[in-house]
Amino acid sequence: MTTIALSRPVAPHRTSSVASSTTTTITLDTHPPPASRPVPVPNKHIPVCPPGPIPQQEPTTPPPSPQKDDEAQVFSSLLYPPDRYPFEEMGHLRIYKLDADDVAAAIDHVARQPLPDPSRVFPWLHGLHPANPIQQAFFMARKRSLRRTPPCLRGITLVKADGDLNVSRLKGAISPQEFLQPTSTRCPGPEFLDVDPKEGFSVRNFHIQPAKSAMTSDIIVYGTGNPADDEAVRKLAWDIAAAQQRWRDRHEAQRHPLPRYNTFICVSPFSEFEDRHQHLVSVSSAGLLTGQVLDFFHQERREMYDMTRASEISHNVWLGPTPEAGSEEEQTYDVLIECSDAGRLNPAAVRAVAELPDDESKQYHIEFPSSGSILPPSWPRAVEPDAIVDTCRWIYNLAHGTRPAGPSHWVLHADPNVKYPDTEPDPNDTSLAARPRRVLIHCSDGYTETTMLAVAYHAFATGQPIPEAWLDLHVNHGRNMFAYPSDVALLTALAPRLLRASPQCPDAIRSLPSEEAIASALQAAEPRWFAAFDGSFPSRVLDHMYLGNLGHANNPDLLRALGVGQMLSVGETAMWRDGELEEWGEENLLTVRGVQDNGIDELGSEFERCLSFIDRGLARNTATLVHCRVGVSRSATICIAEVMRRRRLSFPRAYCFVRARRLNVIIQPHLSSSHAGGCGDAGGCDGAGGWKRELEWAEIAREIALMNRPYAR
Repeated sequence: MTTIALSRPVAPHRTSSVASSTTTTITLDTHPPPASRPVPVPNKHIPVCPPGPIPQQEPTTPPPSPQKDDEAQVFSSLLYPPDRYPFEEMGHLRIYKLDADDVAAAIDHVARQPLPDPSRVFPWLHGLHPANPIQQAFFMARKRSLRRTPPCLRGITLVKADGDLNVSRLKGAISPQEFLQPTSTRCPGPEFLDVDPKEGFSVRNFHIQPAKSAMTSDIIVYGTGNPADDEAVRKLAWDIAAAQQRWRDRHEAQRHPLPRYNTFICVSPFSEFEDRHQHLVSVSSAGLLTGQVLDFFHQERREMYDMTRASEISHNVWLGPTPEAGSEEEQTYDVLIECSDAGRLNPAAVRAVAELPDDESKQYHIEFPSSGSILPPSWPRAVEPDAIVDTCRWIYNLAHGTRPAGPSHWVLHADPNVKYPDTEPDPNDTSLAARPRRVLIHCSDGYTETTMLAVAYHAFATGQPIPEAWLDLHVNHGRNMFAYPSDVALLTALAPRLLRASPQCPDAIRSLPSEEAIASALQAAEPRWFAAFDGSFPSRVLDHMYLGNLGHANNPDLLRALGVGQMLSVGETAMWRDGELEEWGEENLLTVRGVQDNGIDELGSEFERCLSFIDRGLARNTATLVHCRVGVSRSATICIAEVMRRRRLSFPRAYCFVRARRLNVIIQPHLSSSHAGGCGDAGGCDGAGGWKRELEWAEIAREIALMNRPYAR
């Protein structure tokens, strides 16, 4: 099939200069090496999550009870005590040797051990640097002993000696630079990094977790197996053993003894893992992702693809993500309209396709502005509303196989502001039929940049007012969309022209004498929820559960229109008008009180009550809105728990599932909630009915930090 780009004689623009790599990956046909991981998904952002007031120790709340001896014991590990492993000594230091089978057995064993309750490792995992008065003050109400390194931890940290994780990476492996200080005049000997932030406040320091985990772990150093690499493995192992000794000495000087953590070297070549323990190989010796170990980047895009895969929203018009160039999916469409920030209004390009002689071997690529790119100062000018309406009209003609009668004198111009000639045929004249074309409206993520055009076209094609068309796309066509307040204003102002030009325009609207009269009629019939609508519905995580913010909670009319009949408020309370609570029914509300987004307030104890409430809604065939203030932390934690339970997913997979479905807002459960979900009782299943974590805490935190890094302020 020949590809033709209109109206430029160049390849079609790929959204925001990053869509090519994003859309290539979203097809999930191959496993690229980590070094070629796609750039972050565009249009997403990390919102600010206020932590609430500084927690105060209530007089009526007794301090935590002292730990009993059995409570202070660490969970079992096959690496401790290490007496059964051969070892080498250098002075007072010792490193132990094990092979690939030993490594696999130790990792499997650790994954089956329950980890300490979050209250026993936080706030230490938050990072409490003595020079950080903000972080210290916020946690001042906590018991002082909990700021010390928790003695209840014993994990396993895998370290690749050369630090190159783009090849030969084992599950959860990190580089030496992530936890060891480089030797310098200020640091003459090997020492652990001091990763606790020296300034600022955060309960989301995911990036420091691998280093903090290494401090409380037995550490295994491995390499590729060649002689030069073996020497590097041993040198690094001795450095780590020395750093562990310094760490112990410092704590003993403070009268805070720690368990003895040891250093191991794997004497097996990496090829043994590839041959005998493939489930531990994340990146092969050839530098390719194996698919054996969950990769968050890949999983997020898999979930996005599943959520936004193209679907037909009107006759022969499809909406979805940008297909991979040259793919079989791309070849199924005759016309592809890409919405992007660089796109321009050019109905002439769509018209040209409709008027050109039909050639099934040709495929056309056309551009269109993205949602939010036509701002209020510009759109009242006549050319832009007319151009949007004309674009919708010509898309309709293409999809339905209609063509204006009579000879065409139209010449395709690159400039969309060129005026139509006076001899322009009437595009509503359907006396001449043509082959119906399959049209795809697309953008990189499948929803953000296409929403404005999708809603406009759906209103034109169906004759529905903008609110009904928007709701119809979401509820009946299953499309998740995200627009901006400027799009709501634009589409509202455009509605009279769209409906008047629509071939499905209701007679009651068509009979009105002017656009002003149509606008008045539409405003009078406008549903009450639309007045407070800012362009985004709450996020549909599951058919029976939505995730949203306080603004969504304050719009009960919108919730009813979406089929939501229950509301679960986590730490925040909606404010409704008089009579709305009685209309909604108090029994359909559940409020979890006293839970701030501060990394301290415990939410896990509320899971059973919250999930039972969601079950109640499902049994009554109604959806539940779960919300907090921003809809990314406390409420997202509840939604992750429901996805884990309902879909029987591990925490990492449920996290990616919810993250993708929160659309443009990046979920941000804090460290304590993530630790409880990722390493607690709801870890996962080993496939044989046994309980087993899919990933350890340090790897979960590391992956989340890497995913969030491009969006960090």
